[in-house]
Amino acid sequence: MADLKLKLRELCREGSLKEAMHILLSINKLHVDPSLYLQLLQTCIAKNALSEAKQIHLHINDNDTGFKLSTHTNLQSKLISMYDKLGSLQNARTVFDNMSEPTLSSWNTIIGAYRRHGFPQEALVLFHQMQQTSVKPDSFTLSSILPACASMEAVEKGMEIHRTIIESSFLSDVVVGNALVDMYAKCGRMHMARELFDKMPLRNVVSWNSIISRYAQNGVLDEALSLFEEMPERNVVSWNVVVAGYAQNGFLEKALEILTQMQMLGVKPNSATFSSILPACTQMGSLEQGVEIHRRILENGFLSDIVLSNTLIAMYAKCGSIRKAREVFDKLPNRDLVSWNAIIAGYAQHGLVERALEVFNQMQQADVQSDQFTVSSILSVCTKTGALERGVEVHQRVIESGLLSEVVAVNALIDMYAKCGKIQKARQLFEKMYDRNVISWTTMIAGYALHGYGKDSLELFELMKHSGIDPNHVSFVCVLYACNHAGLVDEGCKYFNHIIPNLDHYACMVDLLGRAGYLEEALNFIIKMPVKPDDVVWMGLFAACKSSKNLWLAEFVAEFVFELDPKSASPYVLLSNIYADLGRWDGVQKVRKTMKDRGIKKIPGYSWIEVCKMVHTFCVGDRSHPQTQEIYAVLETLSWEMKEAGYIPDTRPLLNDVDEVEKKLLLCPHSEMLAIAFGLLNTSPGTSIRVVKNLRVCGDCHATTKIISKIVAREIIVRDANRFHHFKDGECSCGDYW
Repeated sequence: MADLKLKLRELCREGSLKEAMHILLSINKLHVDPSLYLQLLQTCIAKNALSEAKQIHLHINDNDTGFKLSTHTNLQSKLISMYDKLGSLQNARTVFDNMSEPTLSSWNTIIGAYRRHGFPQEALVLFHQMQQTSVKPDSFTLSSILPACASMEAVEKGMEIHRTIIESSFLSDVVVGNALVDMYAKCGRMHMARELFDKMPLRNVVSWNSIISRYAQNGVLDEALSLFEEMPERNVVSWNVVVAGYAQNGFLEKALEILTQMQMLGVKPNSATFSSILPACTQMGSLEQGVEIHRRILENGFLSDIVLSNTLIAMYAKCGSIRKAREVFDKLPNRDLVSWNAIIAGYAQHGLVERALEVFNQMQQADVQSDQFTVSSILSVCTKTGALERGVEVHQRVIESGLLSEVVAVNALIDMYAKCGKIQKARQLFEKMYDRNVISWTTMIAGYALHGYGKDSLELFELMKHSGIDPNHVSFVCVLYACNHAGLVDEGCKYFNHIIPNLDHYACMVDLLGRAGYLEEALNFIIKMPVKPDDVVWMGLFAACKSSKNLWLAEFVAEFVFELDPKSASPYVLLSNIYADLGRWDGVQKVRKTMKDRGIKKIPGYSWIEVCKMVHTFCVGDRSHPQTQEIYAVLETLSWEMKEAGYIPDTRPLLNDVDEVEKKLLLCPHSEMLAIAFGLLNTSPGTSIRVVKNLRVCGDCHATTKIISKIVAREIIVRDANRFHHFKDGECSCGDYW
C-alpha cells in the first residue's frame, strides 16, 4: 500500500494524471489520506483536466466514511480553487455551499472566483454574506472585492468598503490601497483616486502604474506624463502605460518617441509594449507608423510572438496593405485559428473573394477547425460579390463543422442568402434558429427591406417585439428603410415618432419624404432637426430633387452637400444629371469644370456575376475579359431584338454638348449590361441571372434590363447600391420606385 501511495505521488509530480487516476482507483478508499487528494487536485489544475477532477471529487465524497470531508477545510478550499481555475463556477459554489463553516480562505476563493468569471454582483452579495458571519475580511478579501465594484461602477458600494478598510486598519496595506485607488479611478472619480494616491504612506511601482494608466486612458496625457517623470522607479510596465496612453489617444508619433526614449535608457520593450501601439495604428489606418513598429518588433526579436504577428496581419490588412499582411502570415512558423481568421478577414475587407476562399480551403486542408468568426468573414466576401454558389458551399461546411448552432454563423448565412437574392432561403434558416438575437431579427428585416418587401419587414418587426426582443437603433433604421423603398410614408412616420432618433434615422425619414414627392415637407423636416444634418441627410433630399426635376431646390441643397463632403463625386454627378435632364447644358459644363478644377473623379461602376463558383468582374466598356468578343456580340443581338420590339434607348440628351472622348465613353455598355450578357452566354436557358453592382442602376439600364428579361424569358436579379431589382417578363419588382 505504501508503495502504491509513493508511486501515485511520483506520477503526480511528473504530471502523469491518467496513470495516477488508475492507481487511485486501485487503492482502498479508507487508506487514501487528504494529502494525496490535494496532490491529485493540483495535477488536475496543471493539466486543465475537469473530467478527471470531477472523478476525484466523487472519490473524495465516497471516501467520507474514512475521514469527515467537512473537517478537512484545506481539501474543501482546494476543491473550490480547482473548480474556479478549471472554469466550473457552479461546482465551486456547490462545494462552498456544503461547507458547514466556511473559512476565510474559502470565502476569499469563492468571492474571487465570481469576480474573475464576470459576476461582480454575485461577488458583492457573497461579501455581504461574509460580513454577517464571524469571519472577518483580510487584505486579500478587500483587494479582491474592490475590482468588482470597479467593473460595475458601483462607487457607493466601493465607498462602503472604503469605510470598512479604515475601520479594519488596512488602509496602510499597499495592495489594498492600490485596489482602492483603481476602483475610484475606474468609477470616474479621478480626484478621489488622486487624493488617496497622494496620501498613501507606502507606494510601489503598481501604485504609480495604476494612477498613470487611468490618467492615460482618460486622455489626461500631460498629467500622466508628469507623474511618470516624479516616479522614483520605473519598470517596463510603467513605460508601456505611457506609450499605450499616447497611442490609444491618437498620438502615435509621441508614442514612438517615448518608445525610443525607453530603449535609449536601456529598458527593453516586451511584447505588451508593441501590442499596445499596433491596435491604434489599425484603428487610425496609420500604415507608416505600423511599418515602423513592425521594424522594431523585428529588431527586438518578437516576431515569433503569435499574438503580435496576428495583430500585425490585422493591422496591415485594415491599413490597406494586404500584400504585407500575407507576407507576415506566410512567415509564421506556427499558425493558430486567429492567424487564419485575420488573413481571411483581410481578404474579405478587400473584396478578394477568390483569395479568401483559397486561404479558407488551405485552412481546411491544414485540419484547423474553423469557428463562427471564420465563417462570418468568408461569408461577408460571398455577400459582397453575390457569390451564392460559394456561399452555399460554405453553408455545407458550417453544417459539417457543427457550427449551425452558433448564432454569429447563422446570422452571417441569413445575411448572405438575403443579399444574394435568396430571401426565402434566408427566412427558412431564420425560422430554424433555436436562439435568435437582435442581430438575427434585424438582418432578416433588412433583407426584406432590400428586396422591397416593406410589409414583410414591418410584420417581422412587430413579431420581434412580441417575442420579447428589444429593437436597437439599427433595427429602426431597417424598418424606416423598408418603409422608404415601399413608399409607406404613414407607417414610416409612425415608427419615427416612437424612437429617440439619431442621424441615420433622420436620413431615412428625409429619403422617405423625398421619394414620395414631399420635397417641401422634407426640407422643413431638415430645418427643424435638433441636431446638425450631415451630408447623408442632405443627399436624401438632393436625390429627390432629380426625380421631381426641382432645379432651384437642387442648387440650394447642393451647396450644403459640397461643403459637408467636398471630395465626394456623387453630388456633382447628381447635379450634372439634373441639369442634363432639364437641357441646361451650361450647368452641366459648369459642374464638370468644377470637378476638374477640384480634382474630383467619378467613382467607377463595377458589376460582379458568379458562374460555376467563379466571380467575374466588369467595368464600363470593359474589354479585358477572355470572352469579350462573344459578350459584345450578345449585346448587339439584344440591341437589334429590342429595336424589333419597339424599344430604342434615348441617349441623345446624354450626348449633347460633350467631346468625342466622353461621347465614346457614354456609348459604352455599363458594367451590369456586360455582366448580364456574360451570364446569358454561360448559364442554361431559363435559369436566373444574378448581378451585383457597386453603384445605383441608371434609368436607361433599368429600362433596358426590363426589356431584356422579356426577350430572353429569364429572371434577371440585380442588386445595386440601393436595393434589389427582380426583372421578369418586362417588369421590375421595384415598380420603377428606387
